[in-house]
Amino acid sequence: METIFYPDRKDFDRLCSRNIPADDPGVTAAVESIVADVAVRGDEALREYALRFDGVSLDSFELTPAEINEGASRVDGETARAIDAAAGQIRIFHEAQRPAPLRVESIPGVVCEQRPVPIRTVGLYIPGGRAPLFSTVLMLGIPARIAGCRNVVMCTPQSGSAPIAPEILYAARVAGIDKIYRIGGAQAVAAMAYGTASVPRVDKIFGPGNRFVTKAKQLVTSVTAIDMPAGPSEVMVLADHTARPDFIASDMLSQAEHGPDSQAMLVTNSPSLAEAVVDEVGRQSRLLSRAESVAGSLSSSRIIVTRSREEAIDFANMYAAEHLIINMENPREAAMEIDAAGSVFIGPYSPESAGDYASGTNHTLPTGGWARSMSGVNLESFMRRITYQQLTPDGLASLAPVITAMAEAEGLDAHAAAVTVRLKSFEK
Repeated sequence: METIFYPDRKDFDRLCSRNIPADDPGVTAAVESIVADVAVRGDEALREYALRFDGVSLDSFELTPAEINEGASRVDGETARAIDAAAGQIRIFHEAQRPAPLRVESIPGVVCEQRPVPIRTVGLYIPGGRAPLFSTVLMLGIPARIAGCRNVVMCTPQSGSAPIAPEILYAARVAGIDKIYRIGGAQAVAAMAYGTASVPRVDKIFGPGNRFVTKAKQLVTSVTAIDMPAGPSEVMVLADHTARPDFIASDMLSQAEHGPDSQAMLVTNSPSLAEAVVDEVGRQSRLLSRAESVAGSLSSSRIIVTRSREEAIDFANMYAAEHLIINMENPREAAMEIDAAGSVFIGPYSPESAGDYASGTNHTLPTGGWARSMSGVNLESFMRRITYQQLTPDGLASLAPVITAMAEAEGLDAHAAAVTVRLKSFEK
């Protein structure tokens, strides 16, 4: 882990670079082939890829209610209670996000409205493998249900050597997810985007995944919407002399264990804190089980020592972290100066893992600097807004000079005529 002392501002952009592997032409070509194949051959292609990639021969893709209940019943009581409690917190926060309809009479006789409506059918991708992300089932399924989506479809891989993790099935039942399909990878994304005989076509796809899943989501945007560009996870800690090095090290390592391409950053105006954190990261990392992931992540992680608190906040806004932890004096004051971050954790007792699981905020967040222009998943991610307008004869007459003048200036005679023909009808 590199420590950079007092960098010039001209170097900030370089120091904001992510630990992102170069785009692999082999991955792109493979995913393009899979997506095109599923679009044409549907279920037949899905069966072949399940056997090739997951080592499982599938007669049916959709899990039956009995299979879901049997799998969910294998969750131990402590985990089930934790999932239930986390679901309650997530539900409370997302229920509070319900958008209100808007109605404005801009001038007498001209009423404009905006109404939020749910996306009809959404698809959720949940990775399986060594770390089945059942928390993501809650983060995506619960707001989809609160938003009122009619159909919520979930895809998650099943391998030949193991069933779908019971925690995933229990969380899906708690979240009220309609249909679960035992398919994974790029082929699952393609199935939800194009639809097959077994898997319904969806209007928007949500969820994280590996490079193949991410590339597939990018490729299908011509036929369906996606939640956001996804990349390796990241955390930044903003800290000063008041922070505890062991807290900071634990936050950095909790991100590093996600995978070797994750990134952990510390930005501080305290050189002594930076040195203490290096020592603490070394001590704590030796106690972790995912040593390879941690080592890979830390090799591209950084500690930036700035000249001042203000410079540290400026750097944080430029980096636009997925997760930003503020562990310094007057942390809320500093948080109010942040305008680019996925989710902000304020104060020494707000670890990122709280947001990952149970505080109630959503953990599906923009990475790779996208937080400068995008929000994380929230209730409105599962909705869209329709505008309405209704004009009375007097209202149209009032706007007519404006509409016809602008239409004629743009050379769109029919637009102007659509108004004048109505004005003439008033004279009869």
